Parts: sequence; C-alpha cells; structure tokens
Amino acid sequence: MGLNSNRVEDFFSHSANTTVTSLKVSTEIPMPPPEEAVEVHNVCLPPKKTTFQKLKHRLSDIFFPDDPLHGFKNQTWCKKLVLGLQSLFPICQWGLHYNLKLFRSDIISGLTIASLAIPQGISYAKLANLPPIVGLYSSFVPPLIYSVLGSSRHLAVGPVSIASLVMGTMLSGSVSSTDDPILYLQLAFTATFFAGVFQASLGLLRLGFLIDFLSNATLVGFMAGAAVIVALQQLKGLLGIVHFTGKMQFVPVMTSVFDHKDEWSWQTIVMGFGFLLFLLTTRQISIKKPKLFWVSAAAPLTSVILSTILVFCIKSKAHGISYIGHLPKGLNPPSLNMLYFNGQYLALTIKTGLITGILSLTEGIAVGRTFASLQNYQVDGNKEMMAIGLMNMAGSCTSCYVTTGSFSRSAVNYNAGAQTAVSNIVLAAAVLVTLLFLMPLFYYTPNVILAAIIITAVIGLIDYRAAYKLWKVDKFDFLACMCSFFGVLFISVPLGLAIAVGVSIFKILLHVTRPNTVVLGNIPRTQIYQSLNRYKEASRVPSFLILAIESPIYFANSTYLQERMLRWVREEEERINESHESTLKCIIIDMTAVSAIDTSGIDMLCELRKILEKRSLQVNDCQVSPNELHYIVG
Repeated sequence: MGLNSNRVEDFFSHSANTTVTSLKVSTEIPMPPPEEAVEVHNVCLPPKKTTFQKLKHRLSDIFFPDDPLHGFKNQTWCKKLVLGLQSLFPICQWGLHYNLKLFRSDIISGLTIASLAIPQGISYAKLANLPPIVGLYSSFVPPLIYSVLGSSRHLAVGPVSIASLVMGTMLSGSVSSTDDPILYLQLAFTATFFAGVFQASLGLLRLGFLIDFLSNATLVGFMAGAAVIVALQQLKGLLGIVHFTGKMQFVPVMTSVFDHKDEWSWQTIVMGFGFLLFLLTTRQISIKKPKLFWVSAAAPLTSVILSTILVFCIKSKAHGISYIGHLPKGLNPPSLNMLYFNGQYLALTIKTGLITGILSLTEGIAVGRTFASLQNYQVDGNKEMMAIGLMNMAGSCTSCYVTTGSFSRSAVNYNAGAQTAVSNIVLAAAVLVTLLFLMPLFYYTPNVILAAIIITAVIGLIDYRAAYKLWKVDKFDFLACMCSFFGVLFISVPLGLAIAVGVSIFKILLHVTRPNTVVLGNIPRTQIYQSLNRYKEASRVPSFLILAIESPIYFANSTYLQERMLRWVREEEERINESHESTLKCIIIDMTAVSAIDTSGIDMLCELRKILEKRSLQVNDCQVSPNELHYIVG
C-alpha cells in the first residue's frame, strides 16, 4: 500500500502466519482437499517517487482525468497553435467542414426555435421582474457567443424559467422592481456578471465536480417545487389580479389569490384558460408523435399572434385585459456602466449570481450531455462552463440577464434537425430582425398569454416518473427529493436549494463514514462467496466468519468499522451458542474492495487483531480471488 511502517509489517506478517492457522483449522472441516496448492504472491511496495512526483500525479488525476493536452504531444508548434485555437473556439474545428447541406438543416431548426424563444424570452423576463425587452436582448447576444465557444451542437441558449424565478425572488426581497426599476436593473445585470465569473472560473480551474453535489434526486425535487411555484405565480396573469403578493411560497400565493377575488376578470380568465388549453393540447400532440414537434414549437408564437389580434380588435370593450404596451426598438444598449460593484447590495448580487450561476450551469451541461449522448458525441464539461460563463459576462455588459441552455428549446432544436451551433446564429438573426422592425407589433400582446406560455413550459419540469423511480430504487434518494420539493414549496427557493445541497452532502458523508460491511457465505457446489443477505442459497462455513469491507479504510470510518466488525463477531458467537454449532475459531476479513488505507485504518486493524487474539480468535485479512478464498477456508 506504499506505507513503510513497522506496524504494517507486523500486521501483514501476522496475517501470513494466520493463513497457516486458517489452513490448519480447515483440515478439521469435512470438505474435499484442494487439488493443487495455493500460489502465494507477496505484495511489493510501489516504485519510489519524490513527494513532488506523487503530488503531481495525484493532482493530475483529480483535475485532469481526461488528459486534455494529450493531442498536443509530438506535434509541431504550428499544429499546436491550430489545436489550441480549436480547443478554445470549437467553431474553428467544425467550421472547416461546414457546407450548404448542414446550413439548410440549421436554418430550419434556427427559425423553429426562434418561434419558441421570442415569446418565451418576453415571458421569462416578466418572471424575473424585468422589462420584457430584456428577455429579447438575452436571446440575441448570448446565442452568438455560445455558437463560437460552445461544444454542443444542439444546445439552444436563452433565458430559462428556474434561473429567472430565483433571480426575481432574491432581488425582489430587497429592491422593488416597480419603485426603483433602475437600481433593480443594475442589480440584475451585476448578478449576471458574477454568475458568469463563477461559471467561467469553475471551467478554467477545472472545478466542475463541485456542481455534482446537486444530485439528480435533489434536482428532481427542486425543479418540481420551483415549477409549482412558477405556475402558481402565473395565476396573477391568468385571473387578471392587479395587487398580488411578491412572495414565492405556496401559502402566501394561494392566500393572495383568494383574498383578491374581487379583482378577478372574467375576460382574462376565458382568454387565459382557452389559450392554456390550446398550448397544453399541442404539447401532448408533440409528446405522443415526436415527428409533429413543430406543433408545440409554433404554438407559443401562434398564441401570441392570435391573442394580440384579438385584443387589438376588442380593445375598446375588453378593459379587464392588460397588455404589454410599448417596447423600444433597436439593438441591445450597452450596460457596462450599470454594473454595481460597491454599496449595500453588493453582497446580494454576489449571492444571487452564485445561486443562479449554479442552477443555470447545472441545467445547461445536463441538457447538452443529454442530446450529445443521443448523437454519440462528447460535450466537454469544462469548456461548456467557460462558454456559458463568458456568455453571461458579455451578456451583463449588453443588457442581458442570466442565460443557459434550455431543455424545451434544445429539444425542439434537436427534433428540427440541427447539425451545428449555427442554429443559434440563425436564432440570434431572427431575434435581431424582431428587435429592429417588429417590436410595435407586440404592443397589444396580453400579459395573460405570457402567463399561459410560462405554465406550459414549466409543467415539463415536474417529473413524477423520476420521483416514482426514486421511491422504488432508493428510499433515501426519494427523501432527499421530497425535502428539496417541500423546501422550495413552503420555505423559499434559495433555502430549498440549500436544503437540496445539504441533503446531498449528508448522503455523501453517510456513505463515507458508514461504509457497508457484509458476512460472506459459500454458494453450494461452487468456489464463490457472496453476501448471506443477498444470496439465500449461500451457507456459512463452520468455525469461520468471513467479513467483507466494501470501501477504503481511513480516519473517518475506522472507528465505525472496528465497532461494526466486533458486533458481527459477537452476533456470530451468540448464534453459534444458540444453535450449538462448531466454535468460532477464525475471522477472515475480505479486503478486496479496500482500495486505500491510511494510518488510522492500520491502527484500527492492529487493535482489532489484538482484541480478537485475547478472545482466542485468529484473524486473517485477504485480498484474493474467490477461488483462493475457497482454498483458504475449504
């Protein structure tokens, strides 16, 4: 194991002697003798390395498991320069082979996702308590940057519901978007900047494993809870309520809905639920028949057009229906001068940026990898972090808020036949045309249709099938899922996320400090030893107790392992006394799964040996195959 210590030598030399004792005991067992002697292989120390070499090798395994510089070996300086540019800018790699056939597919998919991204961008900006035009700005610059830096062919970039909700919730708790809209915009852009810095830093320092602390189980619960809160918040638009709570918990939202029944507008309700039914129907059609993906993709824009025309025609009679109003034309105005780097709200922007950055990064990478696996290509997680981070940093300077890869838009992009990231460029071009020429057409777009679009989009985040699978497979994962879900629903979105992370870390600590230990038995008429609990046909070997440790042994779990193994011994002795079987004479510790051991673990094994020797029990640790273990005990 690479540890030169007298205790190690003493322990393993005793183990070798114990092997002989074990063989002596086994002759008393009426089992057929082995046909040939067991070949003994001595464990040698690894080659000597300096401390620097060991540290370098360890850090390389931790931070560079994929060996990103492998392709640069034995290359000329010119080739290395080309490879470096292709690594930093993936467009330089696939752009060399781009052709008209690929462009034909990308332009179709780009225009298709634009029909979905434009109404969603306006809707999600309202969800973040930002002006609707900011949602369109965020659908223009970020896709352009991602198309140059991103490694996914199918990721469609833009605002997303969860990040919008979290940003709106956290900023609105300290600053009102209606009373001080300029300050609110400053905080939103600054939070986006910090989100980008955090994301790019994770990619640059190759610390992407940190986001793995958000397990799939906690994300399922968090996404579902946030989706329910988002949907309930849209009751304000669906019912036409003017005075509505800014809180994001289930009880205050429902209380506000029924406390303001006098503000409900029947015209808004009829229009809202009518278009919501239309959107949900088109969504179901696309789910049941994937080839008709364009039905649900075009439905939001179709709803916007039809509802706008309807409101324009009846505007003199439908006073209860509110609409967007004036939206400024033109490209994204620069917002570098609006970044807020000092003052009392700086800590708020950093915290908001950190949380929204984690959520958007997790969603973007997960979506990118999902569609990459379907087409059998790889997405570099660290490159994606840098691409999304730089995209948000640049976006914060051009009047954009947090963006990432959206699952709904990426699914449409994939089904529409996207081949490269050029589909994002086509999306940006469509948004550009909208910003320059089509903004007056959105004047009479009713707010209720935006609420219906948001509800339709977030319904897909409630994955009850995944929750049911968690219940069937792992009850602890299901508990983590439910803690996250109810934390978001009844406490708050940020605290719900904190609960999700806390439960995930607790699960990791539980597995680390309480590793699994099992009692092994022999499968009849074989040389295989398996867990007695998992294999009912496995039988105990008389006078032997075979224990398997299924984890590394170190300071965090050494005390637990000692206590647990002594308990196994005590329970085995009690069982033997009750059933009047052969006296327990030998303990075999199967350490095949022990991949590492530290000084605390060695001390524990030495102490365990002494304790058992005082009870006239022999100890034999082994790291052998099932066949060799069979010869030891048989």
